[in-house]
Amino acid sequence: MEPGENMAMLYSKATKASGWGRLASLVGLLALLNAPARLCAAPPPKKPADIPMPTLSAQFADSAQVKLIDARKRFQTETNSIPAAWALGEACFWRAEFATNATERTQLANEGIAVCRAVTLRSPTVPEGHYYLAMNLGQLARTKWFEALGLVKDLEMSLNLASGMQPRLDHAGPDRCLGLLYRDAPGWPLSVGSKSKARQHLLKCVALAPEFPENHLVLVETWLQWREKKTLQRDLDVLAQLLPKARAQFSGEAWAAHWDDWDRRWQFIQVEAAKFLRK
Repeated sequence: MEPGENMAMLYSKATKASGWGRLASLVGLLALLNAPARLCAAPPPKKPADIPMPTLSAQFADSAQVKLIDARKRFQTETNSIPAAWALGEACFWRAEFATNATERTQLANEGIAVCRAVTLRSPTVPEGHYYLAMNLGQLARTKWFEALGLVKDLEMSLNLASGMQPRLDHAGPDRCLGLLYRDAPGWPLSVGSKSKARQHLLKCVALAPEFPENHLVLVETWLQWREKKTLQRDLDVLAQLLPKARAQFSGEAWAAHWDDWDRRWQFIQVEAAKFLRK
């Protein structure tokens, strides 16, 4: 950081900087490959507007808005605080999960990108800066098209940095995201897609945070996608045993939106797995 600059000044600079959309569109590419249904083969490419992006239930949007307002107020009064900065980035990402149109999602994502980029410039060893930067880039990418193949390495590097600094951040979120990156990105020579690396990181996130339902859900969804019966049956049983315990551990209003999503996915997984395992 230059003399006389604070977090707010860096935040303002980052907001005006060019190039965010190009980096963000990488995750948009992954969303296009994965969006129509996580457990189905990808159909021919469509324009982003034609693809129904996964969203959380709108009934939880108000609480996400309150979290964002509180994070903005904190950042405005603590402009030199690194935790206040990345917490605003986290809140921008979460509120964008409930965006109702591309314009709203873009505005929220750009706000989160700017503040998290400022964190990475000022304090590059803070893992939350890298992680929530990537999460907001993903939100922005949901409004983009195929523009990102050349930027895969940047995203890969950011997630690896976050994982190396704090592997259990967001319940092993960096490795969870790396696993999805390797699973859904095109393979060589176009990009970094790798089934072996996807397997490695998805198994790693479960090992790092075995208590977290999202890690197991992603893993089981992957086995269904890859049509792996033995691993699917094994991890279905693990997930079925975990969910009652996890419901007690991750309880309260803060987890209501997550459980709404997890329960719907779990019901779908059970239906699809029953069909597949009968074959």
